[in-house]
Amino acid sequence: MGQLCGRCMQLLRDFIGFVQRMSSDLVQSIKECLTLISKCSCLKQNSSKSRQLYKPILQPHERVTAQEFLQHIETDFEMSPLGKDPLEALRTLSFSENPGLQQSAALYYLHMSQHMNIPLPVEHLEPFYALLRSADLEVQQMSSLSLVNFLLEGNIDKELVVQMGLLEPILDLLESEDPTVQCNSCACIMTLAVSGSNREAIGAARGVTPLLSLAKSYDPRVQQNAVGAILNLTQSEKIQQVLCKEGALPVLAVLLESPDSEVQYYSCAALSNVAANVQHHKALLRPSDRFLLRTLISLLSSSVDKVSSQACVCLRNLAISADIQAEMVAENVLPKLCSLLASGSEDVRRASIALLWILSQHPPNQDTLACAELLQSLGTLLAAHKTDPVIVGHTACIIKNLSLSKNRQRITESRCVEGLLQTMLLTDTQEDSLHYVTSCLAELAKQEGAMLHMVQWMDEPLTKCLVRLAGQLEHPEPSFHAASIILHISGHEKIMLLWKHHIREIQAYLRNFLTHREVRFQQLGISTFCRLRADPDFSLAFRKSQMARLLEQVRQQTEETQELLRAAMYHEDC
Repeated sequence: MGQLCGRCMQLLRDFIGFVQRMSSDLVQSIKECLTLISKCSCLKQNSSKSRQLYKPILQPHERVTAQEFLQHIETDFEMSPLGKDPLEALRTLSFSENPGLQQSAALYYLHMSQHMNIPLPVEHLEPFYALLRSADLEVQQMSSLSLVNFLLEGNIDKELVVQMGLLEPILDLLESEDPTVQCNSCACIMTLAVSGSNREAIGAARGVTPLLSLAKSYDPRVQQNAVGAILNLTQSEKIQQVLCKEGALPVLAVLLESPDSEVQYYSCAALSNVAANVQHHKALLRPSDRFLLRTLISLLSSSVDKVSSQACVCLRNLAISADIQAEMVAENVLPKLCSLLASGSEDVRRASIALLWILSQHPPNQDTLACAELLQSLGTLLAAHKTDPVIVGHTACIIKNLSLSKNRQRITESRCVEGLLQTMLLTDTQEDSLHYVTSCLAELAKQEGAMLHMVQWMDEPLTKCLVRLAGQLEHPEPSFHAASIILHISGHEKIMLLWKHHIREIQAYLRNFLTHREVRFQQLGISTFCRLRADPDFSLAFRKSQMARLLEQVRQQTEETQELLRAAMYHEDC
């Protein structure tokens, strides 16, 4: 038994005084005194220290098991490392009070996890419960590391680990004072949290709080794994709520400035997940402190591709309101994004172009974005990545948005129009990006400067492509946009010469447009017919193909529709 501390000695002196005075509260005082003494830490012996005071007795059955286990390792290990006999031995060794025997079992599992890539049977998870609960530090270190290895290699079912009750001892190890144990247990949680059901279990077991504490660790390994675990947990909206209540957002924001790029990436990705939920924007972007916004913009200049890419994603998720977009533009985000468009990383290029697309949707930003630097970057990007549907689609949308700005003339001075035309040649009809490209070109064709630029670049392959697209009514949007381009660039001598090689195909799509159920197609068909009819060759071809008769049918249908409308409106007035 240990010696009484000063506090307990004073309690005894008080007790003696009570006895001498024989007060009426004697019995109660005795109870209170003894209770306080019994709760004092001076008389409690730490379990780990108590193990050092005696050498644990080796039970007879444990001695036999150890000998048989040693023999198995020497003779049968390679043939049957996870058979029934070694399992029984591992159970005995793992649940022993002898740390040496527990170390043997932990070492066996560690060797298995590092050198033999084979699935671990369910039965072998049971010994882990005892090993993770061991008071011996080495056993904790080895067993937690082997569990991490098995999980990372996919040799244990992640959800089964939780179902077998191992989550509780793993979470307990987060409270360890040993950095290695902390590191391993964080890695376990990080891997387990890949599963949706496991995330809910971790949240229910209050696993978020110790992870947040370890995210502030001075040990880089511990901090990295703790933040990685938090990242995986943020995939659950329920746990996002818990993280916000526990004060995780300021912690993650500060970690963006970590010298460790992995910690930067994990914290940025975690914030991106939280930012995808609009209800958290108020907490993320406090009006009095734009630290997060400024830090994310600074990370766009990171030399680590995945960090700059993730910063783009987080900013994109935050850029919901016009005010936040305006702040981003005011923080000089544009030059950084232009630089990222030229990155050698596909992820970086795609993330930066997606953020620019969001910013271009806000009209007050359009004049600023329609600068020579960005437009030249977009033209270069299209020229280099004509077949990337993400790049092509977003770039076309951006150019279309910027064509509405007062600086739209700069679009024709860049390589954007040329890039869009060349991209149209290479884009598959099935791709959504073709819809965005043709929509953008159709909008540009309405503007005289851009239209003249398009006429300059038109050649036989582009002519053939436009006519082909106009005739593919099974893809209505690209078909309509292609026909609109044909209408607006017709009338120029160069273009009419090109069209004359495709009179038959043009007549075919015009017939389909005139009989289309949508009025916009009919109107576009009529407008195109009127413009092309001014050319003698087209006029002759139209007469031979009896296009006039088809137009007459459309006129009659239109008159019938008007009569019905007049009748309907008359009855409505009555």
